[in-house]
Amino acid sequence: MITPSYTTSPNGSLSAPSNGSLAADSSPPSPISWELAERTATRIAARQPWLPPGRLSVLEEDFQELTALAEELVSAETGLRPLAGPARARVTDRQGWVVANIASAQRLMRPLSKKLAAAMAKPAPMLGPIALRVPAELSRNVSGAQLGALLGWMSTRVLGQYDQLLIEDESPDDQDIVYYVGPNIVDLEDRFGFEPRQFRLWIALHEVTHRLQFTGVPWLRPHFLGLVSSLVEGVDPDPRRLLDALKRAVSEVREGRNPLDDGGLLALFASPEQRQALDGIGGFMSLLEGHGDIVMNRAASGRVPDAANFAGVLRARRQLGALARAVSMVAGLDAKLKQYEQGERFIEAVEAAGGQELFDLVWRGPEWFPTLAEIREPALWVERCAGAAPAGT
Repeated sequence: MITPSYTTSPNGSLSAPSNGSLAADSSPPSPISWELAERTATRIAARQPWLPPGRLSVLEEDFQELTALAEELVSAETGLRPLAGPARARVTDRQGWVVANIASAQRLMRPLSKKLAAAMAKPAPMLGPIALRVPAELSRNVSGAQLGALLGWMSTRVLGQYDQLLIEDESPDDQDIVYYVGPNIVDLEDRFGFEPRQFRLWIALHEVTHRLQFTGVPWLRPHFLGLVSSLVEGVDPDPRRLLDALKRAVSEVREGRNPLDDGGLLALFASPEQRQALDGIGGFMSLLEGHGDIVMNRAASGRVPDAANFAGVLRARRQLGALARAVSMVAGLDAKLKQYEQGERFIEAVEAAGGQELFDLVWRGPEWFPTLAEIREPALWVERCAGAAPAGT
């Protein structure tokens, strides 16, 4: 997950870091107008519940304390220990989440931006009767507006996020942080009458689980970033790929399948090599998200009596309306929601076959991690790994 780097100013309000937004960075020239994306998203994000300074202060104090408690509980449940020191909590708002996610997206997309910028500078090819000739500035603005609208909508729903990226040009103080989107959390507490301390601990348990996954398993972070890099760097900007993708989509619709089911538009336009990378990322995230949910609920036992109520409300919250569901499917978020369910089912099936001892083999190395096919058919992973594990493990 990509996370914000907003801090709290002395007067208690949420503010941007001193170096400002990174969305204005235009090096290399990008096919996306990051400035327009930020303006669009922050305009949507600005429509958020007001958080009085006194309530913000309590929220920050709670998350400092409860994040530390959550780390103890999750470590006891999973056996994972953080190798990077204790977890740090930070509260942000919707606009802070937007600005920092755009900045992180810029960093990740630098290789892709170079390719697309070079492709856009070339004369548009003729593909039969079709000329793919769109003014570069218009294309940048359309892409920026679309990305901004998506991030603005997402900012209204996210509750917490762990920053697992290590960025060379960013201060260490703004990395490896567990973030909480204060207005969204308080809004849910007020609307559903949640007991605040219980709900905040419950959220912290999920996010701290992700931090322990990435800081307690040394190979996990570089492996994940390698998968993302192979996906981004493998993009082919050839316009002919657009027509090929549209043909595949029409074929899948005719066969009764939704072409957006396996990752939204990104999967639709992916090359065979990228689809392999997407499958790797899909299996990876499915396991981690499912593990996060399962550990959250197990670690909450005896500590969060209302956990079942919280889980029920969030499950209902995932049942989106027609417009929101369309946005979710196009962006690949619909596939992400399935990751939670598939990951949980995989873990339950593996533990039924060999207990937590068998499941813990996944942390040994990338070769022990399940593929997307194995996530969907856990018996495949059990057959592959249970027989390969040395006796007594």
